[in-house]
Amino acid sequence: MNIGFLAQWWQGVTHTAVTPLDLVKCRRQVDSKMYKGNFEAWGKIGRAEGFRGIYTGWSPTFFGYSAQGAFKYGGYEFFKKFYSDLAGEDLAYRYKTSIYLTASASAEFIADLALCPFEAVKVRMQTTIPPFATGTFNGISNITGKEGFAGLYKGLYPLWGRQIPYTMMKFASFETIVEMIYGYLPGKKSDYSKGAQTGVSFAGGYLAGILCAIVSHPADVMVSKLNANRQPGEAFGAAMGRIYKDIGFSGLWNGLAVRIVMIGTLTGLQWMIYDSFKIFMGLPTTGGAAPPPKKEISMP
Repeated sequence: MNIGFLAQWWQGVTHTAVTPLDLVKCRRQVDSKMYKGNFEAWGKIGRAEGFRGIYTGWSPTFFGYSAQGAFKYGGYEFFKKFYSDLAGEDLAYRYKTSIYLTASASAEFIADLALCPFEAVKVRMQTTIPPFATGTFNGISNITGKEGFAGLYKGLYPLWGRQIPYTMMKFASFETIVEMIYGYLPGKKSDYSKGAQTGVSFAGGYLAGILCAIVSHPADVMVSKLNANRQPGEAFGAAMGRIYKDIGFSGLWNGLAVRIVMIGTLTGLQWMIYDSFKIFMGLPTTGGAAPPPKKEISMP
């Protein structure tokens, strides 16, 4: 069984665990004046909606990111091998970063088709007070009842715009960072225990997550805005133009600090858990392609 599909549930679990951060981030993206900071936000939400309110949107988060994780991690392993085989051993190692970028983009393109309906429900639940739905499937029913099936996918283009660069950065920078860490440490990667290797995976994942958050944040703001404010029948380009006119360039960076903490933690945990699964299955941890064996030159 593909290791990516085994790891899918952990992507859902890790995203669900940081729902309180995601809730505040989404609401501040839609209305930057709503809260001054995380603790003030959680205090207000807790007093108005109870502890359960702080986890508003956890259900579509779990289902959506579990489905996405299956296609993202499983697809990445598939496409990385597929493109490496096409290129051949020598070229695959020489252009390994290009392989990582292409494989991750291909996997994410497909994974977002699974994520998008749940993301639409999550964002609307988190940005309407009180939430427009009581749960995932109630939310899907509400959206399709008013807007049809297309209503679940009206944020697909900005989702691709957010997730594809995010995932390309997530996989390519992680593999490169981990390779650099082992390059600075004494000895070879194989000299370190499995526990130490998963520690490196967490550190590399956290650093990669910071880069992911930065490159994908403007599109993340647009996803929140479009799912919350796009009018029925409004063209995608017209909606984007209207929203940008309202918030300006600086508005595209609302909630970045919260998202850096959230994505850094998420990405570090996901890589650590993913590599733990690989160890359990008897596979090597992720991090850089091994150089091809040197070919012996026979002397005449």
